[in-house]
Amino acid sequence: MGRYLLGRALQSLVLLCLVSLIGFSVLHLAPGGPLAQFALVPGMSQADIARIAAQMGLDQPLPILYWQWFSRLLTGDWGHSYRDSQPVLAVIASHLPATLELMIAAMLIAVVLGMWIGVMGAVRRYSIFDTLATIGAMIALSIPTFWFGLVVIYLFSVKLSWLPAGSRFTIGDGSLLDYAHHLIGPALVLALVEVAVWSRYTRSSMLDAIGQDYVRTARAKGLPRRIVLFRHAFRNALLPMITLAGLELPTLLGGALVTETVFTWPGMGRLFLDSLSYRDYPVVMGLLMFSAVLVLLGNLLADICCALADPRIRLT
Repeated sequence: MGRYLLGRALQSLVLLCLVSLIGFSVLHLAPGGPLAQFALVPGMSQADIARIAAQMGLDQPLPILYWQWFSRLLTGDWGHSYRDSQPVLAVIASHLPATLELMIAAMLIAVVLGMWIGVMGAVRRYSIFDTLATIGAMIALSIPTFWFGLVVIYLFSVKLSWLPAGSRFTIGDGSLLDYAHHLIGPALVLALVEVAVWSRYTRSSMLDAIGQDYVRTARAKGLPRRIVLFRHAFRNALLPMITLAGLELPTLLGGALVTETVFTWPGMGRLFLDSLSYRDYPVVMGLLMFSAVLVLLGNLLADICCALADPRIRLT
């Protein structure tokens, strides 16, 4: 078990280094750059831009820039924002709670609703409910997140006035009920695709578990149907769901970027787009590395949970 975890940790470190190298190279080789905004200032000469580049440390070759940035990253110095000179970690920390709040709410909706639909679809295979659930999942997977968000805003905010059109809370209120009221819309939009994914995986895993010999043995013993389904079949069908929770973390982060933009939610996704528009590369790279660490930690935690739940994984 210890050797397995050590190997997974080393793989994650190598992957983080590759992510940092590719991300840094793509950002700095893209047209424009952090100095492009100064070129639009009236009266700004090339000598002035060169002096600003030297002050910002951008006059070095790309490999040297990468090594300087990466060496500071290893010591805990993630740099400072070009826009307001704030530490990158402080900027990320100020937006992290909003993103975590949105992701946790969406994940809870997806897990509870998706697994219920999946279990009911497996138990009532090929029924009207199962058919409608399958069609609904295919439609949900086909709908763009930004379009569904705009539809939710138009129907429930503009037409019906049931939900706020955006933001995280009402200025001057800030109560728990007000936070929850603002959270409903973006959480439902972000959870749409996840509900479809969880329902399909749960249905497939439950059908596989129902067809196993131990389930037929439990039925032959005369155990009640509810006990056979939930104590025997459902518990064993949960193992692939643990892996799915880690694999769906990148999807949640990507969906949060679009959802936060549509609903003007002040999270990391909104910060990422704002930083890209301002060519604020230290913040962009900080968000990229922080997201990569979250994804790798989620996958590593999923592997640990699978190993703890299934002794066969520990033995291999």
